[in-house]
Amino acid sequence: MGIEAKDFTLDLDLLAFSGIAFSPEQRASLQTSLIILKEQYKFKTIHFWGKILGITDDYFIIQGRQKDELRDRQFLYSKDCVNWNMLTPANDEAKDSTEVCQGRFTGDPSNDFEVTKYNITNEDTEDENIEEVKSSVREEDRLAATLSKIEQDALIIPRGAYILQPNGDVERNRTFAGLTATESGKLSNYFHFCEPIHLPKKGLIHRSALDKSLHFLDTIDEDIPKGWSVQFERGSGLVQIRSLKWPGMAFFHIPETNRYGSLYCGVGEENKDLAFML
Repeated sequence: MGIEAKDFTLDLDLLAFSGIAFSPEQRASLQTSLIILKEQYKFKTIHFWGKILGITDDYFIIQGRQKDELRDRQFLYSKDCVNWNMLTPANDEAKDSTEVCQGRFTGDPSNDFEVTKYNITNEDTEDENIEEVKSSVREEDRLAATLSKIEQDALIIPRGAYILQPNGDVERNRTFAGLTATESGKLSNYFHFCEPIHLPKKGLIHRSALDKSLHFLDTIDEDIPKGWSVQFERGSGLVQIRSLKWPGMAFFHIPETNRYGSLYCGVGEENKDLAFML
């Protein structure tokens, strides 16, 4: 989801409950960049998405969106919060390589990571043949693939925050007034903000009982394993949801209001041991 320019300072303060903090200089530069980039690229909305921590430099990430906010997204990255580069979406090869890539991001977009893959073949024999294939993936491509994977697994929105228009576009629901305090503590009231995987497989009876304009995404309570931590702050005045699969992804919502947002601040590595920890 990210946080928008108009609520930038207030939302960053709310996310401080999750331990996410930025220097005054970074906050000022980011807020200015959001305004400039939105105008420069003619985005409908623009969001500060988060930060990938590198060994020598960090990557600050901004995301711009067009009319269909589910599908028309574009990432930009910067190392100084002032100069920004457009990030080319990762292809399938880069995504596959990123899945088995080892080591922290360095902070150098041109850095190459060596990747080792193992292909198992038994075409002409009963014995399995394991072939070791070495290749490389550029850090910039790995960054694009990692951001895409984090969005798929850990970018969430409250139920009712977006609507599916008759023409297929997904847009902000201007009448969204927030979840109640009780609703906000239940994972079934939050959606993955990406193309649904489970919903198309559900039976027609189940789907026909739903309001398709509001229920067109997968709920996060269906995740296997269930990798979410829910916590209330200020009594029940602020709910924080953290991803256990992608440590560093934090979401907040103020019940009974339309205020919500999220931010990622981490090393860009998935917790692949999650299934064994729960």
